Amino acid sequence: MTASPRKIGIYGSSFDPITNVHLWTASTVAHRKSLDLVIFLPSSSMRHDKKTNTSDEHRVNMIKLAIQDNPKFVYDPYELTVLAGMQYTFHTMRHFREQYPEDELYFIMGADLLVDIADGKWSHEKELIEENKFIIMARNGIDMTEAISRSPLLRNHDDGRFQLMSKGLAMEISSTYIRDEFGRGGEPRYLLPDSCYDYIKKNGLYRI
Repeated sequence: MTASPRKIGIYGSSFDPITNVHLWTASTVAHRKSLDLVIFLPSSSMRHDKKTNTSDEHRVNMIKLAIQDNPKFVYDPYELTVLAGMQYTFHTMRHFREQYPEDELYFIMGADLLVDIADGKWSHEKELIEENKFIIMARNGIDMTEAISRSPLLRNHDDGRFQLMSKGLAMEISSTYIRDEFGRGGEPRYLLPDSCYDYIKKNGLYRI
């Protein structure tokens, strides 16, 4: 008997560091959209559009600590291992469709990235939209339906491939805020997993 296709979310970010909001978001998306897996995909430090403050090794270690108790959460190193210039989401999603040909894949992203696509700021955006499905999380101050309607590319492919999550996912405590708190000598311990907080303190990360 053939197994039913799984529903898999691809959740990319710098995760510098991974926060409780990342975990809560992934858990909420998985629950509401009945995902079987959420793949945590840290972006490469070689990307020119995503500056990272810590090494790939430290970010990976923190991701593994944060997700180790949830069987639906898995880590994948793909963007850390591909050649520079090949870390675009278009290439990433093609890779995962090849890895999971029988499953249904979704790229998880914030509404701010939807606006960037609408404004023509992404590479290979036409192929990316044509070939994939998306779960889009609300961001404060962004009208997701307006972003889709004003972009011919998005509007012409608004056939169910954009699943909008407009309620309860606009929490915006960022990794940047946490890094800044550590840099100022603050104690943002309740904004990230205990294991990651301990790891940051042990390794002296995010100090000015």
